[in-house]
Amino acid sequence: MIEETAYVVAVDPQGVWVETQRQSACGQCAARKGCGTAVLGKALGKKRNRVLVANPDQAPVQVGDQVLIGIDESALVRGSMAVYLVPLLSFFLFGALGQTLASRLMPGSGEGLSIFFSLLGLLLGFLWARRYARGDQRYQPVILANATPAVSFYNTH
Repeated sequence: MIEETAYVVAVDPQGVWVETQRQSACGQCAARKGCGTAVLGKALGKKRNRVLVANPDQAPVQVGDQVLIGIDESALVRGSMAVYLVPLLSFFLFGALGQTLASRLMPGSGEGLSIFFSLLGLLLGFLWARRYARGDQRYQPVILANATPAVSFYNTH
């Protein structure tokens, strides 16, 4: 399970909206100044990401709570493969199909058809990936625990 700390920003019937802050590995190794990730992290800044998470155990949460959210590693790998690999493969396959059709229909000048088919394949790959993950609960993060510290009535200062 991959875990992340987030803050609750809204609660609605579909789930709980949380914000996470973009994390960077920078500062964790000795190559801070010569690392491309460090430069990219500085350029992109500390952007917050808003995510809808499921609350399967109906843990009592409210706006402002700090929660621990998680997603299964295998779901993350499958989702990454769907989002990155399928559009890329469909881009190349449709491009090859366009090139084959162009060489048979228009010998010598088929680049336009090949480019069109490549872009069509890329678009269809993205649409497939979007539909693949939509509505599948395996790809939605869930609340694992409410990490907000409990208020103590014995703390007198």
